[in-house]
Amino acid sequence: MIDLHCHMLPAIDDGAQELDTALKMATMAVEDGITRTACTPHIYPGLYENTAEGIRQATLAFQQELKQAGIPLEITYGADVQIVPELVEGLNTGRIPTLHGSRYFLFEPPHHIVPPGMMELIYDVMASGYVPLITHPERLTYIDDEYDMFAEAARKGAWIQLTAGSVTGRFGKHVQKITERFLKDGITHLIATDAHNLGNRSPNMSEAREAAAGWLGDEEANRLVVDRPLAVLEDMEPGDVAVPPGLVPGAKMSQQDKAETKGWFGRLFGG
Repeated sequence: MIDLHCHMLPAIDDGAQELDTALKMATMAVEDGITRTACTPHIYPGLYENTAEGIRQATLAFQQELKQAGIPLEITYGADVQIVPELVEGLNTGRIPTLHGSRYFLFEPPHHIVPPGMMELIYDVMASGYVPLITHPERLTYIDDEYDMFAEAARKGAWIQLTAGSVTGRFGKHVQKITERFLKDGITHLIATDAHNLGNRSPNMSEAREAAAGWLGDEEANRLVVDRPLAVLEDMEPGDVAVPPGLVPGAKMSQQDKAETKGWFGRLFGG
């Protein structure tokens, strides 16, 4: 499995605070079946003023620590980007990192309010050739009122990333219910850990993959944690990737379709 959202780099944001914790998180990820992790610290104006170069240097240093510790985890980097001034310019100049240097980047919506113009900003970066991976919309406090807004963004080309812990119920039954809706509506591209620590926000994904397989079937569950994350790292064109069935042009899922997802979900391709 490939984890494209993880706060493992030590002492750079609200994730791991010490090297020992970071190494233990890496060990936990490997034991869970994760082979590659993107280290994606926050870029949050006024709180976490990280830049691509600082994140790159921290990732290189951590890779050496992993090698010395004998932990076979391959890492790369990106960032968990909040709304920042001149986002497109920051991406164009490389000041704001994409995932593994690709056209894809993590976009983190504010947790408690919908700022004016947020969707317009998402569409602006898409028009500039980037693909925003909208992180954990299922956990936003306003998701009940704004679900359709995120579904529309997905239909227009943004990607949706859900948190592994949301799939398994770690964030509560209500979040799990919203997560199930995103999955069964066929508008979810990726599952990632968004890991911050060794406890309630740990780097585990296998349990979520199994839960997703129960709803969608094995093929689509594997796409959520292997195939599409790999496509991001390889910077594939979005149209060349097997997209969720809810995003296949012209496809519309009926209630009967949703009840019969297992088996045929993984056979639908877009592009």
